[in-house]
Amino acid sequence: MTHNATTSSYDQLPIIDLSAADRGPQARALLHAQLHSAAHDVGFFQLVGHGVGREEIDRLVGAMHAFFRLPEAERLAIDNVNSPHFRGYTRTGDERTGGRQDWRDQLDIGAERAARVPGPGEPAYWWLEGPNQWPAALPELRVAALAWIERLSGVAERLLHELLVAIGAAPDFYDSVFGERAHPHLKLVRYPGSAGDGADQGVGAHKDYGFLTLLLQDRVGGLQVQREDGRFHEVPPLDGAFVVNLGELLEVATNGYLVATNHRVVSPPGATERFSVPFFYNPRLDARVEPLVFPHAATAPGVTDDPGNPLFAEYGFNELKGKLRAHPLVAERHHAELLTSA
Repeated sequence: MTHNATTSSYDQLPIIDLSAADRGPQARALLHAQLHSAAHDVGFFQLVGHGVGREEIDRLVGAMHAFFRLPEAERLAIDNVNSPHFRGYTRTGDERTGGRQDWRDQLDIGAERAARVPGPGEPAYWWLEGPNQWPAALPELRVAALAWIERLSGVAERLLHELLVAIGAAPDFYDSVFGERAHPHLKLVRYPGSAGDGADQGVGAHKDYGFLTLLLQDRVGGLQVQREDGRFHEVPPLDGAFVVNLGELLEVATNGYLVATNHRVVSPPGATERFSVPFFYNPRLDARVEPLVFPHAATAPGVTDDPGNPLFAEYGFNELKGKLRAHPLVAERHHAELLTSA
């Protein structure tokens, strides 16, 4: 191997072809070897062969672009400050990561459910269940977004099954924590270019706290992943692929054998817009995620401990903590009593 080949090994994430699972035992065994390596060593990969077609992608992306072209007043009519469930539109600068402003605006969407107000003695995380807010002028957005949640939940479930088999576990080990009451989350995000103050935090460095994230990014780029050398490396866009990363629940469930990796977005230069669609495959809010039974458990290094970001056994508490920190305006308006404990 030449010196150049070694230094450029970070040019692209591992590329995993999910359709190999259907191409016979040999192709599936190779898929499992690649998945095992990517999830254990990197925590990030590009997923192709996922079966989501160009037409489905174009429908969602078209509706997203139409939403961000709406007059600001129409977007603010569904401001997430109206929603105790943290659903709706967040204007540029109103979300925080690591305590600092993220320079992007976005629409947060989840499973379409009736509002659930926690009763006496019930966990506060039930506030996260509830209806979405939709722009009146764009009925097609609701259709496309809910179809995307359904479609990507299926892709993520299949991917999780293959990943568990790849490390020697039972494919259905976590099926019971998903099902009808799973808590998927979709964001439609626009990065409007650099902030006026010269800061380039599109979104600050963070790990995701669910199981799997499947990201559709456009051709602008800006996503960076922290690799084994400790530095953040660009993820070149790959047309039609999903950038997949593992969330902290999988790291905890495998005692650190699978890794959740820090990543961030650097704002595009000048007035260049970047659009991205992250989908978070999350379990039920009341799910208690059991340690995974798998043959490599003895070699697991343990979980990265972050005292500023403790992880709870019940998934909903992690999600609630994240929302209260990321959306201070919603938290102050609807959940002031929770802020002391966040």
